[in-house]
Amino acid sequence: MNRHARVLPVLLLAPLLLTACGSEKAAENASATDAGELEARAQAMGVAPELVYVTEAPGFTLAQQSVGVLGDDGFSATWVDGDTNALLRLAVDRGTITADTCPEQPVGDMAGEHTTCERDGDAWYRTGAGRHEYALPEKGHVVRVSAGTDAVPRDVLRAAALAAHRPDAAETDRLLPSADPAPASPVERGDLPRYGDGAPDNRVDVGG
Repeated sequence: MNRHARVLPVLLLAPLLLTACGSEKAAENASATDAGELEARAQAMGVAPELVYVTEAPGFTLAQQSVGVLGDDGFSATWVDGDTNALLRLAVDRGTITADTCPEQPVGDMAGEHTTCERDGDAWYRTGAGRHEYALPEKGHVVRVSAGTDAVPRDVLRAAALAAHRPDAAETDRLLPSADPAPASPVERGDLPRYGDGAPDNRVDVGG
């Protein structure tokens, strides 16, 4: 094989290598932009960006007005079943959960109620005060998905808990409100004429 034949494959591969590098760089930039948008929106709400999660369950849609801060900088949101109006709550907060501490932590917001705990894979299935919950310990925080015991079956609750994940760009846009405040609408003043220099119209009507 002559030298020109050996050089030809290298020349043919060069554009492909440049295209691959460009694609990887674009993907990295897009990922950084997505992370920046999530961080900006979460911090505007007072939520730690690393505590923002999203989930999904068949028939359930996000109740946008429920999205908010939990505790100091945690995150919570609720999904609603369009047919039954059952509520599925996602809550993420700092802390841990173990076999020793699980019974001490109430299910939902009902402090003082008896809590039962059952290990289910990497998660804890917990019941108490008419509610049940799946709690998944993560690094430095716990992801919880809860619902009324009679409102949402355990298998649906479990699937929603296992489906909980960090949102991508599209999910962030649907989940969190914009970090930019909505522009204020100008106040309509009835005493300002539509012509001239805009000074108030102080003319007195006939008989006034």
